[in-house]
Amino acid sequence: MPDHPDLTRLIFGRLSWDAIPFHEPILLATFIAVVLGGVALLGAITYFKVWGTLWRDWITSIDHKKIGIMYIILGLVMLLRGFADAIMMRAQQAVAFGGEAGFLPPHHYDQIFTAHGVIMIFFVAMPLVTGLMNYVVPLQIGARDVAFPFLNNFSFWMTTFGAGLVMASLFVGEFARTGWLAYPPLSGIEFSPDVGVDYYIWSLQIAGVGTLLSGVNLIATIVKMRAPGMTLMKMPVFTWTALATNILIVAAFPVLTAVLALLSLDRYVGTNFFTNDLGGNAMMYVNLIWIWGHPEVYILILPAFGIFSEVVATFCGKRLFGYASMVYATLVITILSYLVWLHHFFTMGSGASVNSFFGITTMIISIPTGAKIFNWLFTMYKGRIRFELPMMWTIAFMITFVIGGMTGVLLAVPPADFVLHNSLFLIAHFHNVIIGGVLFGMLAGITYWFPKAFGYKLDPFWGKCSFWFWVIGFYFAFMPLYVLGLMGVTRRVSHFEDPSLQIWFQIAAFGAVLIALGIASLIIQFVVSYIRRDQLRDNTGDPWDGRTLEWSTSSPPPAYNFAFTPRVHDNDAWADMKKHHYQRPEEGFIPIHMPKNTGAGFIIAALAAVCGFALIWQMWLLAGIGFFAMLAAIITHTFNYKRDYHVPVDEVVRTEGARTRLLAAHV
Repeated sequence: MPDHPDLTRLIFGRLSWDAIPFHEPILLATFIAVVLGGVALLGAITYFKVWGTLWRDWITSIDHKKIGIMYIILGLVMLLRGFADAIMMRAQQAVAFGGEAGFLPPHHYDQIFTAHGVIMIFFVAMPLVTGLMNYVVPLQIGARDVAFPFLNNFSFWMTTFGAGLVMASLFVGEFARTGWLAYPPLSGIEFSPDVGVDYYIWSLQIAGVGTLLSGVNLIATIVKMRAPGMTLMKMPVFTWTALATNILIVAAFPVLTAVLALLSLDRYVGTNFFTNDLGGNAMMYVNLIWIWGHPEVYILILPAFGIFSEVVATFCGKRLFGYASMVYATLVITILSYLVWLHHFFTMGSGASVNSFFGITTMIISIPTGAKIFNWLFTMYKGRIRFELPMMWTIAFMITFVIGGMTGVLLAVPPADFVLHNSLFLIAHFHNVIIGGVLFGMLAGITYWFPKAFGYKLDPFWGKCSFWFWVIGFYFAFMPLYVLGLMGVTRRVSHFEDPSLQIWFQIAAFGAVLIALGIASLIIQFVVSYIRRDQLRDNTGDPWDGRTLEWSTSSPPPAYNFAFTPRVHDNDAWADMKKHHYQRPEEGFIPIHMPKNTGAGFIIAALAAVCGFALIWQMWLLAGIGFFAMLAAIITHTFNYKRDYHVPVDEVVRTEGARTRLLAAHV
């Protein structure tokens, strides 16, 4: 390093060798394992000579289908990291009683539960949700791609590099110790002078930009690019829930961006937005973060509701019961989700009138949600139910989510919330609806649309192993927390003195082990399915006899999705098309213009991550270079973007012929 201290600080900021956690054996072992795994992966990519394919066909791709797949891969990879944090917390709480301190120091435990929450919400649930919307929505509405294909690629890489910054905090510096919402004054510079909160701020700012732009993109796609005849009330329910979700994203995520910008100004510049000095108020932060945070919960769950609607209709062989009421219930939930944020801080002294309003609106939001449950049940009534894996996930969701919903209505009562808010009861409720709703929904969706994406089904045996480990493990892991919460056991604590509580934590740790087996079974399922792909292939192109438009293309679909834009006559579009309206055109085949791949999105997002890392460590020179390089890359891309390439006529003809054969196989 340079000898001059001012020059050293300008270049390296606060970064030094002390930032590497050599004194933490768990982190050091993890770091070594990650390095060895990374070297092995890079070696395998090099050995099999797939760097070119990886760059040309995936990293630079602006095909919504490939971007959707990459989002889902990101979510599943980050699930491994987020769950590793969870199982460490459960193991710590199972052994840390009385004189036993456990294996996690308090400052490390606090980082783990903060990182767990951030990763699971922002970098597991959001990529899985966005990935499925990206893949499925254009196919369901008869579009060839999203409205802004390059923006789609850029959004993905911003999310990915945001996740990369969180992962970097594991090995360079540390992560926040504030909880996943980073309330001040704990997140202020006085009480968190290290870089942990800065990692939190800049990783979420970078990923948040990607999510916001993805929301704009999908709204434009759904509103402007539907096939002829597909009015709003003929859209599939999954597309409706995607529209509602992305409206919430566009409304809520700017609030997150603003509140994190204000917090960063408090930390970097010495402003007083969220302090008790000079007119600041920490409660403003709490209001703003939850004005984003509660819609975020519905951003995650609404697409899962759409998935379950598609699955139930398909595996019961019926139209979805009460289509219009499903749509209206989705819209009511979308609006009400913006009117209930204060129930997250009933205990902070808002007053009886305010608490009553938010308690009542919270109870009301359960009504449209309950209506959806009844619609799914009535769809199943007298249906020819096939207990395939997506339907099993759906039934497990209906049972588990109802339990979580009832405990949520209990917490909507302010006096009850005063007793239970800071207890493990709330942790159990939150995981009850997020795992039982969002995660079960994503696993149902991945299983349901996997043959659409890859042309073969997932292996059912390992899928059912994963299902049962997940469901049984969930009940073992979280039902004891309801009991502990009712006993008054506080959340966010790594060590307990009362030995009578230990058995409950040990049961919860056993549940976490079962969930680990469920995740392992899921990975084995992907590997076994790939090995057995020829046996698992379904030549009809629609292995589930799906009822929406995406199944009318080949599996996997061509880059351009549809050779001819379909005409829609019914909200049960593909089932209706198979019976009445589909005829293969005999002429009119012309070359199709599709957008070109580009590496600009990856480069701009990488420069944003460099700038974010420099801001975290106050490396002002690198931050300036990264920022201006990012601007230069954006301007260069704007003027140099070549917008399309030609798909030859003979490929269009071949694809349309294959589509006709698919239709004949169904009829």
